[in-house]
Amino acid sequence: MTDIRPFTLAIPDDQLDDLNRRIDATRWPDKETVDDWSQGTPLAALRGLVEYWRDGYDWRACEARLNGFGQFITEVDGLDIHFLHVKSPHQGAMPLILTHGWPGSVIEFLDVIAPLADPVAHGGRAEDAFHVVVPSLPGYGFSAKATEAGWNIERIAAAWPLLMRKLGYDRWVAQGGDWGAIVTNRIGSDAPEGCAGIHVNLALAGPTEEDQKNPTPEELKAFERMKYYQDWDSGYSKQQSTRPQSLGYGLVDSPVGLAGWIYEKMWSWTDNQGKPEDALSRDTILDNIMLYWLTASGASSARLYWESFGQLIPGDILIPSGISNFPKEISRSPRHWVERRLKNLVYWNDLDKGGHFAAWEQPAVFIDEVRKCFALMR
Repeated sequence: MTDIRPFTLAIPDDQLDDLNRRIDATRWPDKETVDDWSQGTPLAALRGLVEYWRDGYDWRACEARLNGFGQFITEVDGLDIHFLHVKSPHQGAMPLILTHGWPGSVIEFLDVIAPLADPVAHGGRAEDAFHVVVPSLPGYGFSAKATEAGWNIERIAAAWPLLMRKLGYDRWVAQGGDWGAIVTNRIGSDAPEGCAGIHVNLALAGPTEEDQKNPTPEELKAFERMKYYQDWDSGYSKQQSTRPQSLGYGLVDSPVGLAGWIYEKMWSWTDNQGKPEDALSRDTILDNIMLYWLTASGASSARLYWESFGQLIPGDILIPSGISNFPKEISRSPRHWVERRLKNLVYWNDLDKGGHFAAWEQPAVFIDEVRKCFALMR
């Protein structure tokens, strides 16, 4: 394992003190003129989150948890990539790379890593074990920020096989959601040597002209969801795909601005009853926001949209593939759309609970889905 450096988090106290000073100096906007989230993150909801961030939240607990997994940094294609790496104690464990998206991070996977790596210790079977690798996307978390254009989905999908090879894995599988699903799909279409199959929790496929002319009831629902996203939920992507740098000044300078930008997606994209905390704990929401704040990655993470927003649906995938379809996902492509691209779809399951952040919201269900899917590819 050449040039793989252990990485231990130890954020200086003065950085946490600076965060508190910035929170204390916040100039708040006026309240929205509606009683819901339709104008964005409500003032009262964000104030509540930020008050807890200032006086109740403990970053050191998250820091210790990340350090406990085993963190590393290594150069891949000229860029330092941060990753968690947990080796299974079970012989024959399958290497697995999990990829997050925006506005997520490696935090999404913290509740699933140990059960995937050591299923016996968590009520499972040794034959379902994985060696788990969880990288931070370039420009996210503690991975390095690119200093020149070009770190797009295609390049990331080419970098992950290099990382797995560097770790000594010659046969492995890949999983992801959000940008992680797009990276994983691209890995699937590239079919690099060593990749035995993929699994995603975001089905990426589009309709044909015939589908649009004569839609089935299932397709009508897909079109409705696509229209809602375009009309009401896609502003963030337009901004990040066109002017990420302009946005980045506010996200890197203001913790409350950053929290307001990310917290809204925790509401919009999770399976909740009205507030983000129905699906995710307040502490873990802030753990995730802290990975953006401490690394000043508001602009660099948004830049992935500028690099790759036109590359959302890669080409045909011939290697074994699986999809877990969660009900509150941003988009839900019908299976027959997906099968036009995924020529070797060996696993499909429609779930009854969960949203966009599958591993984060429904860790037990996610673990079961990953085990079932990749059992078909071992």
